[in-house]
Amino acid sequence: MESIISKYDPITLDEMSGIKLMNRTDTKFVTTVDRLRLLLALAHDDYRAQDINGKRIASYYTAYFDTPDNNMYIVHQNGHAGRQKLRIRSYIDSGLNFLEVKTKNNRGRTRKKRVDMVGFDPMNPDHGIRFLRQDDQYRSYDDFLRKHLRYDPTILTEHLENHFHRITLVNKAKTERLTIDTDLCFHNLMTGRDADLTGLVIIELKRDGLQPSPILGMLRELRIMPSGFSKYCMGTALTNPSLKRNNFKERLRLVERLLSRAQQSN
Repeated sequence: MESIISKYDPITLDEMSGIKLMNRTDTKFVTTVDRLRLLLALAHDDYRAQDINGKRIASYYTAYFDTPDNNMYIVHQNGHAGRQKLRIRSYIDSGLNFLEVKTKNNRGRTRKKRVDMVGFDPMNPDHGIRFLRQDDQYRSYDDFLRKHLRYDPTILTEHLENHFHRITLVNKAKTERLTIDTDLCFHNLMTGRDADLTGLVIIELKRDGLQPSPILGMLRELRIMPSGFSKYCMGTALTNPSLKRNNFKERLRLVERLLSRAQQSN
């Protein structure tokens, strides 16, 4: 993968800062590493690859929070609009850590609000974080969460963590961002169970409104179809069998088929 992506023109982190897409539409696709290699070959002339200190494939860590009764998961599983998620997202290679609230409205648009997560170490994460107003730092988090989150922050705890690698592409018109996630692994902090999705690829097209996208025709050519995939919900469904997952069964079967295909091609 590195040999393919190294041939792309680079885009720096500073240049990326002007492409925030904080109020955006997201379209996700799920495929295998073999199909990804074909897609990257097709997209070479239309996209640039994010480069951080010479690295084109970045390491990520995420910790997801939920209520004691898993309400954020359940709301999504039940198909309700206006759902929210709370996470700590760590960009390991650049040393950035953010506390993020993601809200998806009933028109399918995703809005993300975030603040710096001071002192968080993704290599040795603190799994006991509670958003109580015990000091100045956590008072600022509490103020942020009470402004943007519809849940009481004091009852939220970490439920799930994941690690993955990401390639980020930007079209040359700088109107969209394409993230490509591989080597996705989950650990459920409530059940102690793990799920390894190595071989699976999650592609997400992020753009403001419905701007023309060069990648959509390439995806159709390779028969990679849109498929909803929430990392938090799928990771939870795979690692907590006690929770309802009826509405995720079709996606879970897709994951199983693609993982089997990926294993057969190795």
